[in-house]
Amino acid sequence: MPASLREVLTNKYSSGKLYLTNAPFDKALHLYPLEEWLKLEEKIRQLPKSDESVMYFLRRVIASAIPCELDKQGRILIPYEHRQDAGINSAVVIVGQIERIEIWDKATWDSITDPTKVDIKRIQDALAKYGL
Repeated sequence: MPASLREVLTNKYSSGKLYLTNAPFDKALHLYPLEEWLKLEEKIRQLPKSDESVMYFLRRVIASAIPCELDKQGRILIPYEHRQDAGINSAVVIVGQIERIEIWDKATWDSITDPTKVDIKRIQDALAKYGL
């Protein structure tokens, strides 16, 4: 874990506990501080279990979640099943995303963030609607 993200985790979240889970829609993993994970669980509790999308999220994200903690060197152990699901082979990219951290296989990350492979104009127009 990069030092800058460890610092945020230490300063903003007191428990030191994390939850690792499969990303719902990407070949990546999500790492939530316990406090953010509990907020997500509470949101999910309010949703109808009869909704197919909610059940997908429960099966994909909640069912794959495991508690973990950083070791003294700031590392976490990523189980084989999670690495396999995210397509993580060796090098990873760790990205802070406000309430969670994303963990990507480097080749996958490079592919999805390559500005020559996405429709930049479409993305700019979509983000402009949100004032970004």
